[in-house]
Amino acid sequence: MIKSRKHLYEGMYILSATLSDDARQKALEKITTGITGRGGEIHKVFDQGRKKLAYEINGKREGHYFLLYFSTPANNLTEIRREYHLNEDLIRFLTLRADIVPEKIEFKPLIQE
Repeated sequence: MIKSRKHLYEGMYILSATLSDDARQKALEKITTGITGRGGEIHKVFDQGRKKLAYEINGKREGHYFLLYFSTPANNLTEIRREYHLNEDLIRFLTLRADIVPEKIEFKPLIQE
């Protein structure tokens, strides 16, 4: 059996803003258990809070943003993404390869000319 190497990923998840705190935690837990249940590991979770969406998605104008850093074998990513599409509380998601797990997230100010 060939052991697949784990890669570090950065995932941005937008959950429905209409969820209660408990329902939002359960929806986030569903995402994280989908990763850990397939041999992955969660490194860091950043709760970015409720924000207005850039454009309306399925009639929703706001979402609750989470940024997760996790590692998982690359061959598990397809199954994890397939599971995301079945999650009705998840408005949008994006998963990218990452190099490091930051201790905190800081946004640089925009340069004014």
